[in-house]
Amino acid sequence: MKEASADMLRTRRATLWLCLLIASGLVLVAAANAHLLYVASISQPSCVVHLRQGETTNQPGRFAAADSSCSSPLGSARPKEGSEP
Repeated sequence: MKEASADMLRTRRATLWLCLLIASGLVLVAAANAHLLYVASISQPSCVVHLRQGETTNQPGRFAAADSSCSSPLGSARPKEGSEP
């Protein structure tokens, strides 16, 4: 009878450790995803030089942004002097 009780206790401990390991893994994945979302939401890369929409060149390695957030489609990246911000 003692052997059955000891085996049951060993099985319960193994199950508990397995559940704790799985829960720890899920917490780690959730924390990594939360960090990724946090970094993605606070990072605002500054405007970089790139081809504007409509400008084309045949130079390899030159790409254009699909929609530039740094300037209006017809203007430059900097506001003109005297204009309102």
